[in-house]
Amino acid sequence: MVRKVGSDIEVARAAKLQPIEKVAAKIEISEKHLFRYGPHKAKVDFHYIDEVKSRPDGNLVLVTAISPTPAGEGKTTTTVGLGDGLNRIGQKAMICLREPSLGPCFGMKGGAAGGGYAQVVPMEDLNLHFTGDFHAITSAHNLLSAMIDNHVYWGNALDMDTRRIAWRRVLDMNDRALRDIVTSLGGTANGYPAQSGFDITVASEVMAIFCLATGLDDLRKRLGDMIVAYRRDRSPVYCRDLKADGAMTVLLKDALMPNLVQTLENNPAFVHGGPFANIAHGCNSVTATRTALKLADYVVTEAGFGADLGAEKFFDIKCRKAGLSPKAVVIVATVRALKMNGGVKKEDLGAENVEALKAGCANLGRHIENLKKFGVPAVVAINHFAKDSQTELEALKAYASSQGVEAIVCRHWELGSEGTEELARKVVDLCKSGTATFKPLYPEGKGLFEKIEIIAKEIYRAEGVTADPKIREQLSQWERAGYGHLPVCMAKTQYSFTTDPNKRGAPTGFQLPLREVRLSAGAGFVVGICGEIMTMPGLPRTPAAETIQLNERGEIEGLF
Repeated sequence: MVRKVGSDIEVARAAKLQPIEKVAAKIEISEKHLFRYGPHKAKVDFHYIDEVKSRPDGNLVLVTAISPTPAGEGKTTTTVGLGDGLNRIGQKAMICLREPSLGPCFGMKGGAAGGGYAQVVPMEDLNLHFTGDFHAITSAHNLLSAMIDNHVYWGNALDMDTRRIAWRRVLDMNDRALRDIVTSLGGTANGYPAQSGFDITVASEVMAIFCLATGLDDLRKRLGDMIVAYRRDRSPVYCRDLKADGAMTVLLKDALMPNLVQTLENNPAFVHGGPFANIAHGCNSVTATRTALKLADYVVTEAGFGADLGAEKFFDIKCRKAGLSPKAVVIVATVRALKMNGGVKKEDLGAENVEALKAGCANLGRHIENLKKFGVPAVVAINHFAKDSQTELEALKAYASSQGVEAIVCRHWELGSEGTEELARKVVDLCKSGTATFKPLYPEGKGLFEKIEIIAKEIYRAEGVTADPKIREQLSQWERAGYGHLPVCMAKTQYSFTTDPNKRGAPTGFQLPLREVRLSAGAGFVVGICGEIMTMPGLPRTPAAETIQLNERGEIEGLF
């Protein structure tokens, strides 16, 4: 059956949503455990989460993708479609997604609720304020900023070196003008002038902690462990030294409860947390994923951007930290994006070009090779577009087969769960096969710089890593301070295996420039910032915000 498909927001607006308590009942959550935010969204309380902890886990399935291009891949759409497809074939399934950031929504990327007939709803709420989690994270982060400055103003009893305050401010919006700022101008009543700056909220260590914490006690401990500054003797000053961890936990206590919503087909979905994968670890909250695994036989989650970023961090950071053991991975690819990786311009993607497709398949092949290193069986989901030719689809299937994996054409955008039945059955087969032998890419015992080199060489295929001696010494200092066991979180452009966003395909023979390193002691990883990646994005020349408005009926237009 071919459905009439309008814009994503038109499809979402026409959906027949069920009351959230009816959706919750499908996974055996009673009304008494719901904190409702209107009729179609709710948080699940900690009492229920504690009640189900002793249950066995379902099967965890990761959805990742090839390197993203402006042509689009549809990772979130495929995650939603697969979750619906699993329910369609009689499995008890949930999906776990990240919450969208306002920055991309009003910038260039748009929302993150899926598309066509594979969406989570209410779409407008999800893409805007939702249940206020991001506002809580922003407030908690900036409370600490205010307490640092206030402590310095009232005498600096902790003897912080004001030149070595490492804690910046955050805002959930793209605003390049705030990347580097000077604070406290205007005289002594306003404090001591200092250089500072803003990151986007999704890059905050508080966001990372929020998504990795296993409960309120763990949340407070992790917040207290954050290093906010250094003294002149280079000894660290922690968040707990400023006595800010308690108040920050209070601001986050409700936000930490997972958000329950539904797909267009009324299947349950947790949407919770939202770190970017190019500058953070790119996965939804551990609380949501762990809880879902107790409630469903199959849990489908996604990790941001291409497999070189989101999937690597999902495996090496989230799964390692949370003790998760994924059973299967889905690699999303499109004919359009692979042709773009093969050198075709965006305006020419509608024309059949099998040779360009075959050339671009090197990017898919690289991701397939990388994922095999983690010991989790994979399948390729071809996210179908109307102008894909049968010849191109067959060529893509043949290439995947040559790499030892099956590629399945999926039409979930157009058909919903009907378009993912074959993929759903394949995922069930992979999970039941018992072939998953998950292992992280590197052991904890390796040195920090060596871990960065392993990722650069094994995942990106760089020849080596270039870094200033000061960066190497900083990593050595952190190892001596007891942080050498931490995994690393690489901040890098999402568009290429290199740090040059214009180098598509599967490049080799390059050096990876390591520009900066940051210690996220509370989150439990070291961040390596590579190339020109920014932790505060800017808006494009024509931001999406220019076309977002209310129509005469009070409905939102332009949000996609």
